[in-house]
Amino acid sequence: MTSSPTAAAGDEPAARARRRPGMHDVARLAGVSHQTVSRVLNDSASVSSRTRALVLAAIDELGYRPNTAARTLVTGRSKTLGLVTVGGALYGPMSMLYGIEAAARERGYILTVANVGGGEGDAVERALLRLERQGVEGIVVVAPLTSVGESLGSVAPHLPLVAVESSLDATFPVIAVDQAAGAHAATRHLLDLGHPTVWHVAGPEHWYEAQDRITGWTAALQAAGADVPPLLRGDWSPRSGYEVGQIVSRMSDVTALFVGNDPMALGVLRALREHGRDVPGDISVVGFDDIPEAEYFSPPLTTVRQPFEEVGRRSLSALLEELDAGRMRPGRIVIPPELVVRGSTAPYAAVRD
Repeated sequence: MTSSPTAAAGDEPAARARRRPGMHDVARLAGVSHQTVSRVLNDSASVSSRTRALVLAAIDELGYRPNTAARTLVTGRSKTLGLVTVGGALYGPMSMLYGIEAAARERGYILTVANVGGGEGDAVERALLRLERQGVEGIVVVAPLTSVGESLGSVAPHLPLVAVESSLDATFPVIAVDQAAGAHAATRHLLDLGHPTVWHVAGPEHWYEAQDRITGWTAALQAAGADVPPLLRGDWSPRSGYEVGQIVSRMSDVTALFVGNDPMALGVLRALREHGRDVPGDISVVGFDDIPEAEYFSPPLTTVRQPFEEVGRRSLSALLEELDAGRMRPGRIVIPPELVVRGSTAPYAAVRD
């Protein structure tokens, strides 16, 4: 049976409604060429503000969404970047993830994330290969573990790559917070308050940050001519801080404690309180990271703030510079942290009066 012209014409609006709007539809509604629409989508500076507003209004009215696959075929650019992250449940790596994602979004890129848990075995290499197959233009690796740094060192990446927190001798660009400087500042703060020495609860030995914070702590003590006490260890968790705090609470000679991160410091504070040790009256405590809850600890925690948003911006900028240059530029960009003084530290004299 042959459809009547009337029926066919009546079906046309329905067919248009089912069809996904394209760039030519946007151009027709805005009264511009499809090349102009393309320039607006690519944020070209050659488009006037009035024309840009017309195109954006048409895009909004039609519900137009760019065809990423088609744009990739035409431009060779997917506008997609990869992120490999380790230890995603921890505040530091998660904050870096958010910072990098925000920076990518500001620059018009989509971020595809691969979390490799503890970074064991060849998990990082598999994640890099998976992201490459998905067509990302470049990859940022949050690489705080020594195992991840070693894996990256043995991989010859086919894509531009930037690492956040990695080894000093990396053959690729590295963006890092100056962990040693932060630890030095925390230790120096306690020494300046008159404490004869500072004990340290370090993070896991296979984390670069833990190693660097030990370096900064040791350097500050040695520069001041203070004794370097035996190292205490945790695993970044409040539970491990609590367990260390159980030991420290029985050590009457400990008056100042630098804890490797804020969650461990939370555990330490609880253990000290349970054993009747006042903070900062008996023991001054400094943490690291400045998690959002740190100022609401009891007492509010003196800590070292890491600029995670700045890390995200710098890592994205370094990766995009690689993309533009077409080659890798090894080097290390170090961002300073900030000591935030709150109520968990007090002068040593106050402890002894």
